[in-house]
Amino acid sequence: MAIILNIETATKNCSVSLAKNGETLAIRELNDGNYSHAEKLHPFIQEILKEVNITTNAIDAVAVSKGPGSYTGLRIGVSTAKGMCFAIDKPLISIETLASLAHSISIEEGVIVPMLDARRMEVYSAVYNKSYEKVREIKAEIIDENSFKDELSKGKVYFLGDGAAKCKDVIVNDNAIFIDDEFPSAKQMALLSYNKYKKNDIEDVAYFEPFYLKDFVAIPEKKKV
Repeated sequence: MAIILNIETATKNCSVSLAKNGETLAIRELNDGNYSHAEKLHPFIQEILKEVNITTNAIDAVAVSKGPGSYTGLRIGVSTAKGMCFAIDKPLISIETLASLAHSISIEEGVIVPMLDARRMEVYSAVYNKSYEKVREIKAEIIDENSFKDELSKGKVYFLGDGAAKCKDVIVNDNAIFIDDEFPSAKQMALLSYNKYKKNDIEDVAYFEPFYLKDFVAIPEKKKV
């Protein structure tokens, strides 16, 4: 038996779940359009522990969304997960953000393209088949009318995530299907983290860092007139 705490903070969705053997026991998440992770993450963790009536020492592992995604969001999630692992001496598991996002839908044919907004017309994306096997690696790319041309020529392509919404007017193809209102969630992490736990696929808590994909670039504040 394995009880795993799952933490997802890579996007504007602050999400925490507690799962037993891959099945979600409790979940808290908030996507209010703001990055409220610093204020909500720790209360959410305490709430689900109280709901299930267990202490942190009863947790067998902590799983965290590793990225890509928001630099600040990832830092908050990973710092919290590492701190808990150190405190209770339990293993750390990392889950690719785009993989858990892909698992939020199921398809019978075609491919899934989870997308995370990387500002302007750039997205972080990957391509998964109907069995959730990664058939194209994660990369940052600027979307234009030729994006995913090969995939679209072969069949249905399901785009989802906050990066997909801004691509609707650019990727115009009968095979392009856009799924609205899907974000990475700790709910989808539950089974993924359990499968990693069974294989002892864990991280070095001391040295683990988020997968940013791109270097952090600070945006200067606009000068007040």
